[in-house]
Amino acid sequence: MEKIEQLVTQRKWANGKLLMKYNSKVFKAVQQLEQATFCDGALPKKVKELIAVGISVVNNCESCMQWHIGEAVKDGASEKEILEAVEVAFEMGISPAVVNGRFALEVMSELFKQGSDKK
Repeated sequence: MEKIEQLVTQRKWANGKLLMKYNSKVFKAVQQLEQATFCDGALPKKVKELIAVGISVVNNCESCMQWHIGEAVKDGASEKEILEAVEVAFEMGISPAVVNGRFALEVMSELFKQGSDKK
């Protein structure tokens, strides 16, 4: 729980600095993008938040996980829905390794084919 509180405190502090001290136009644009992205459209906001949960898990962004899980709950997501978003992330996190493994097999095939031609 302490880590979550730390993330919330850090986010509020950093956002305040970017907005109040630095008046960051870029950060304001990022916030506008977030508002435009996470609203009801063809996909309900809850679904968008669940997608973001999965992406956050794959990207290992703890602050993102904390934020988007909280937002998903506010939007009515159940514990099971959030768990399934996390489970999708498991598969998506593993998939790139499988794809990369295909390339490794190609390299092995080439190298061992060359090696067997020399025998």
